[in-house]
Amino acid sequence: MKVMVVGGGGREHAIIKKLKENKEITSIYALPGNGGMAEDAICVNIGAKDIENIVDFAVKEKIDYAVVAPDDPLVLGAVDALNEVGIDCFGPNKAAAIIEGSKVFSKNLMKKYNIPTAEYEVFSNIEDALKYLETAPIPTVIKADGLALGKGVIIAMTRDEAINAVRSMMEDKVFGESGNNIVIEEFLEGPEVSVLSFTDGKTVVPMVSSMDHKRALDGDNGLNTGGMGTIAPNPYYTEDIAKVCMETIFKPTINAMNSEGRTFKGCLYFGLMITKNGPKVIEYNCRFGDPETQVVLPLLESDLLEIMKATTYGTLKAEDVKFSNGSAACVVMASSGYPQKYESGFELKIDDSVKNKVYVAGAKLDGDVLKTAGGRVLGVTATAQNLEDAINKAYENVNKVSFANAFYRKDIGAKALNARR
Repeated sequence: MKVMVVGGGGREHAIIKKLKENKEITSIYALPGNGGMAEDAICVNIGAKDIENIVDFAVKEKIDYAVVAPDDPLVLGAVDALNEVGIDCFGPNKAAAIIEGSKVFSKNLMKKYNIPTAEYEVFSNIEDALKYLETAPIPTVIKADGLALGKGVIIAMTRDEAINAVRSMMEDKVFGESGNNIVIEEFLEGPEVSVLSFTDGKTVVPMVSSMDHKRALDGDNGLNTGGMGTIAPNPYYTEDIAKVCMETIFKPTINAMNSEGRTFKGCLYFGLMITKNGPKVIEYNCRFGDPETQVVLPLLESDLLEIMKATTYGTLKAEDVKFSNGSAACVVMASSGYPQKYESGFELKIDDSVKNKVYVAGAKLDGDVLKTAGGRVLGVTATAQNLEDAINKAYENVNKVSFANAFYRKDIGAKALNARR
């Protein structure tokens, strides 16, 4: 069986490593993949947004099943295009991917179907937005409507910061067309939880919860990043809260999308905040999170390909989806200066003893030499029976990876350990 995975980051590497456990798969192609994935997949130099060439390649190579992992190709309709030529896919079609592609859509969906989220207002005119900010509660959250590489959200702690955020999005177009419409919403407080879920549009199966670490520096200081590390499970996500989320958020979201004629199949990511008034949705993503995938999939005991196929064919209810009772931790190693200016092109050395625990995000092959080629270079993961051991093992594994100008947070999981005590 030939499988194609669209994407080229650490998330895709984690998906590929888990897919490799299925013995029916004879070949895995990564489009475009990266140099660090070359031992696990056949990398093909076709960009994740180059849908026409992705489809041509899939037809030519007689691909049996495709996994479209990143947000951009999903929102652009990659699944629809592949389906049109008879290739089954894991991932939502374009109509369903709008749940991430437009924050205005997702907020309006939650309001219409009474799914708990922050209070908000939508603006397409800068004068109206600035007028609203004159009396809006501060702090507040400003969100660009469309995709912005995960960076289209600004938490404004002062009124001036809020005004600057609106101007930068709507006037200066720092996020391009994504800033044509914006959402200004209530600032929520409480622990954040990420819950990825499998769904076939009828059944929803939550995966192990996780906790991301967005800030670049220890102590949750520094700039926001794509994620500097993760742990799973998230101690704030208790069994009681999980039951509340299933009844008030997960099932209602799937039902809402069906009611809108936008049946969602694939991985639906729920970004949650556990407020004093209960769990609320911060955001939806239409795909696996990065780097959450790097701690969730290592705990999956069932066959990933079989689960993915079940979401495609509407048979998820009959699928036995099992996760380990253990814990996992992932420490992201980045290039110094990330998420702003950084240098790359340095030799990357990964000890053979940890290669199966490393998910490469930004690397390229220069001949036979693997070199850094991005801000977030890789994630180093470990699993154990308890969280403390998983964290310690992950940092032990970090010591077996080296490249010039590497930096990483030293406190991944510290907040979670404190919450458990």
